[in-house]
Amino acid sequence: MILDFVPMWTLILGLAVFFYVLLDGFDLGVGILYNFAPDTQTRNLLMNSIAPIWDGNETWLVLGGLGLLAAFPLAFAIILPAVYFPILVMLLALIFRGVAFEFRFRDAEHLTFWDRAFGCGSVVATFAQGVVLGAFIQGFQVTGRHFTGGSLDCITPFSLFTGIALLFGYGLLGAGWLILKTEGQLQAAARKQARLCFLGTLAAVAIVSLWTPLVDGEIAQRWFAWPNIAFLAPVPLLTALFGVLEWRAIADTRADLKPFVYAVLLFILSYLGIAISLFPMIVPHHYSLWQAASSPDTQIFLGIGTVFLLPVILVYTGWSYWVFRGKVRADTGYH
Repeated sequence: MILDFVPMWTLILGLAVFFYVLLDGFDLGVGILYNFAPDTQTRNLLMNSIAPIWDGNETWLVLGGLGLLAAFPLAFAIILPAVYFPILVMLLALIFRGVAFEFRFRDAEHLTFWDRAFGCGSVVATFAQGVVLGAFIQGFQVTGRHFTGGSLDCITPFSLFTGIALLFGYGLLGAGWLILKTEGQLQAAARKQARLCFLGTLAAVAIVSLWTPLVDGEIAQRWFAWPNIAFLAPVPLLTALFGVLEWRAIADTRADLKPFVYAVLLFILSYLGIAISLFPMIVPHHYSLWQAASSPDTQIFLGIGTVFLLPVILVYTGWSYWVFRGKVRADTGYH
């Protein structure tokens, strides 16, 4: 009997992508809001709120990329050339952002330049990720086992819109993080920014949810045909519920944790909605997870290493967040 390891690798890859979107999403969101910080002291606090954990968050990007290459090589070979341009832009922006993060504290003479580099790098990286997401949902031009489209086919009105939508989404996560980690005027400003980002995110979710079925008839059939519409109704209903709770939590000055938690739940439901729309396809409209998977022997070999590696990543990630829990202040750091 041949064991099927595709579900295991699907779960690993799905978790890696989700943890990257969630964890690097909020620190990219802080970087987006960084552009609106009024003075150096405020920017210092924003930096300090993510300084202990920002680089570790990108571990999940590496795991997701390598997992896709190793477990689903056909999907990797098609998807990467199709979105090569926005991925290149994203990686360059992340590198530039990381350099700016480090040099800002060591090159005071060019502080303004590094501040702008950090803020702009966060915006560009987020927008590029949104373009990749939009292009993936729309699908790619594939002939046989190869991508046969153009380098800029990924740039469409839909993908550009998802890029803008992700800016609001990451901004909401970042504002929720700042509400959790800061106090006083900075926290009050974060609540105002959270309101704007929430409205933008809510509008984007609604538009994408309507636009996607119009782009793909199979997705429309999956969501709106009977009895699917009854089984899947909890997803939009819970999204509406958590949207109401998020709005109330942002307005509640006694709630520091809830705005971030409800923003995370909204991301979970959005992620689940994309998964429902596309499963079991990993190259939309062309190849399923099983068709694109590597050999069972390869998956077993890689799985053995991952079984040991994944708990280590989870433990040190959780430990770093626990150590640096609490509020951040300009004079005392974390307390």
